[in-house]
Amino acid sequence: MKKIHLLLIINFILILNTTSIFAQSGADSIPNVVTLKESILYALRNQPAIRQAAIDQQINERDIRIGLSGWLPQLNSSAAYNHYFKGSPVASTTPGVVSSIDEFSSLGLQASQVIYNNDVLLASKASKYSRLYYEQNTQSSQINVVSDVSKAFFDVLLSQKQLNIINENITRLQRSLKDAYNRYQAGVVDKIDYKQATIALNNELAVRKQTTETINSKLAYLKQIMGVNPAQNISLAYDSTSYEKETFIDTNQTLNVNNRIEYQLLQTQKNLKNLNVDYYRWGFLPSLSAIGSYNLAYLNTHASDLYSNAFPTGYAGLSLTLPIFQGGRRLQNLSKARLQIQRTDLDIVNSQNTISTQYIQALASYKSNYNNYQTLKQNVALARDVYNVVSLQYREGVKTYLDVIVSQSDLRTSELNYYNSLFQVLSSKIDLKRALGILSVE
Repeated sequence: MKKIHLLLIINFILILNTTSIFAQSGADSIPNVVTLKESILYALRNQPAIRQAAIDQQINERDIRIGLSGWLPQLNSSAAYNHYFKGSPVASTTPGVVSSIDEFSSLGLQASQVIYNNDVLLASKASKYSRLYYEQNTQSSQINVVSDVSKAFFDVLLSQKQLNIINENITRLQRSLKDAYNRYQAGVVDKIDYKQATIALNNELAVRKQTTETINSKLAYLKQIMGVNPAQNISLAYDSTSYEKETFIDTNQTLNVNNRIEYQLLQTQKNLKNLNVDYYRWGFLPSLSAIGSYNLAYLNTHASDLYSNAFPTGYAGLSLTLPIFQGGRRLQNLSKARLQIQRTDLDIVNSQNTISTQYIQALASYKSNYNNYQTLKQNVALARDVYNVVSLQYREGVKTYLDVIVSQSDLRTSELNYYNSLFQVLSSKIDLKRALGILSVE
């Protein structure tokens, strides 16, 4: 009894540990402060579209196995029991005597093996391209997620940097308001400067509130496309040096449409439709199978003695099915399959034109944004120097408050334009890499 109790305790502990392990492995965590790479990797594991694509691959694999199962031997069994209240299942061997057999039963085993069949041959040939199609479909979903998450990530960072600039500007406006009020109290200037400073500060406070709500909205969208629980709080890591280094891409790369996943999917679809043409083209060939059967028959006058004697029968042979006339259905299906290939060819041509246009647009957008980024980057330092000088001169009574307002506005605008250009060039780089077909999902 002690050994039994000990075994029960050990099994109970093992079950608890196993449950704990599965519970831990099933949960996916994300740090409170996430980088762009961590966001992408988390989305690739948890985004519903990616998980659906993976499930579609598994469903397709089951469909392939269902189709290929026709090549394997098929084995079936059958059983029957009949009670004859009129007539008999066999004729009497004695002339003029009616058989009294009224109980009949049979047990049978049937086997078949396909030697040639057009349907299973199609399933065998299509399995390669079918697997490739769903692998490419998963890759397409991954590329979409990488692009969407990256852009949404940059969009949130842009709004956060805008909020930081607005907060810095509010600090400057509060300092300017204090200076204007002190000068007004001292009688150096009238109350116009003080009121203008108050108006500017109130406007900036309203913009800060609007920007804060915008960040919440954009962050909620980022969580959605990442597959993060909306209730979970996350913060985005920002590395200005790293992002500035990432702005450059070689614009001399040539476009190769074969690198685009959309083009690859169309090519795979065409290969599958070519198999349909072959299927209907050779549809007139017969189906050949090897067959065999073994049966036991039981006959008796009484149900209680029915299974006392068995009469076995068995055979083996070949089964040939030859389609002779089907109302022209095979020819119509063949014509339809050829038309579908022609339509796919036009889809391929249209895809080539679309990819070429997307590349030209993405390249033009990137070059424009990159030039803006290089230009506006210099303006930030210039605007900050101007503001510092004008602010000092205003305190000394050299400059008017209008000059301070203008320099503050210029500094705020240049900083906003710089960060806007930085994240625009990063987003346009993603579009260019996607247009070239080199956007990595790793």
